[in-house]
Amino acid sequence: QVQLVESGGGLVQAGGSLRLSCAASGNDFSISIMAWYRQSPGNQREPVAAINSGGSTNYADSVKGRFTISRDYAKNTVSLQMNNLKPEDTAVYYCNVRLVRNSVDYWGQGTQVTVSS
Repeated sequence: QVQLVESGGGLVQAGGSLRLSCAASGNDFSISIMAWYRQSPGNQREPVAAINSGGSTNYADSVKGRFTISRDYAKNTVSLQMNNLKPEDTAVYYCNVRLVRNSVDYWGQGTQVTVSS
């Protein structure tokens, strides 16, 4: 059974930092894309950052230069370092893993990030 367990959300003031982590278990994630999405009230879930098995990364324009995604291949974890946070970053952040071999998506339960002004 696949499980994605997220940690690291919380409340921070604007300009502060948070680090999110997601641990994946229950499958072979060696060839996969690991990503973070977020969803704020009244909005659709949107991609924030992604990293593939080769280490290539992509970021939403709104977080470029502030967020950094990384993964530990041995531990099947993906992290999101978020610096210079802004109130508009407030959302529930979801970990996502997509297996390349069958395009199946797995989602974490979500972790709340709140940035106060």
